[in-house]
Amino acid sequence: MPEIISLKNIIKTYDLGKVKIEVLKGIDLIINKNEYVAIMGPSGSGKSTLMNIVGCLDQSTSGEYILNGILVSKRSANELAEVRNKEIGFVFQTFNLLARLNAIENVALPLVYAGKKKTDRTKIAKDQLTAVNLGHRMDHKPNELSGGERQRVAIARALVNNPSIILADEPTGNLDTKTSYEIMELFEEIHKKGNTVIIVTHEEDIARYAHRIIRIRDGVIENDSVNENKLNPSELRKSLV
Repeated sequence: MPEIISLKNIIKTYDLGKVKIEVLKGIDLIINKNEYVAIMGPSGSGKSTLMNIVGCLDQSTSGEYILNGILVSKRSANELAEVRNKEIGFVFQTFNLLARLNAIENVALPLVYAGKKKTDRTKIAKDQLTAVNLGHRMDHKPNELSGGERQRVAIARALVNNPSIILADEPTGNLDTKTSYEIMELFEEIHKKGNTVIIVTHEEDIARYAHRIIRIRDGVIENDSVNENKLNPSELRKSLV
């Protein structure tokens, strides 16, 4: 499969007064199209910094990052935002939905920035909400939805621009066990449709849904291997019924 992410000698340093803290210490990483990858690491390992760089939310101090054929490590902030909006769909632990907007309006928001007409935005948003089994909750606002439903809205929003990558940061952190299985089952379906899925987590059980697990510690990749003990979210969900 062709590469979609290529990181070469990625270093990230933060200046704290007279002290420099090196958070990432020369990361080399290749992720191919349609892979399902978990990036694991304890608090302070550098995984969140790595996620921010992969997601074009931040830039490395040095090194080369190529995303879907685009050299993003030398881009301006505005250019990064453009690449980010086109190439990456984000799913966050806290959902990041706007309270005053209903599900359709929340999902359609990235399409506003993409310049789509309102009628097109509404149709695409409705289609995505139907795809994540929320066709019956489209007009509800976030405070009228359960945690699992809010995360489904967030996933639908991440998919509306047909991004190259779905990047999920602790996507089940605020959910109960059964709902977590349902959300991970949804990620499995998204991956089967051809999307590249990257889950960032500190939870071993969540990482085990992925096909490949990358473990990071103290700013370096400690281990990168195929997941031989993959969990099946649909089977786990059925066991709770």
